[in-house]
Amino acid sequence: MPSLISLFSIFNLFGCDRLSLERIFKALTSLGLSESDARVYMFLALKGPKKPDKIVDKLKISNKQIIQSLKNLENKGIVTDIDSQKGYSALPFEKALKLLIKAEKEKIIISEENLISNFKSMRKRF
Repeated sequence: MPSLISLFSIFNLFGCDRLSLERIFKALTSLGLSESDARVYMFLALKGPKKPDKIVDKLKISNKQIIQSLKNLENKGIVTDIDSQKGYSALPFEKALKLLIKAEKEKIIISEENLISNFKSMRKRF
C-alpha cells in the first residue's frame, strides 16, 4: 500500500496544498473511512469520474483493494457507479462530508443510548 507521502505526491500533480490534503485525509479517516477508501474518494473527488483500472494505475493500490474501497464508498453513499464507460464518480466533498458526519452522529447516539441503558440496568442491581 502506498504511503501517505506518495498520495500527496500524486495529488501534488493537481496543484493541491499538502497541508490541506493532510487535513482532509485525516478528517475522512476519523469519520470512518479506511486509508484506502479515503485515497480513492479523494482521487475521484479531485479528478472526476474514473474507471477502476485508472484508479489502480494512479494510486498504486491493488485492483482487489480498489474494488473493495469502491464498494465501501458506494455503501456509504459518497461514490456512485455511473456506467461501464465512465466508471465511478464521487459525491461533491461538501455533501460527502455531511453524510459521513451524519453517520458518525447516528453511531454516537446509538452508543449513548446503549450506555445509558446499561448504566440504568446496573443501577437497578445496587
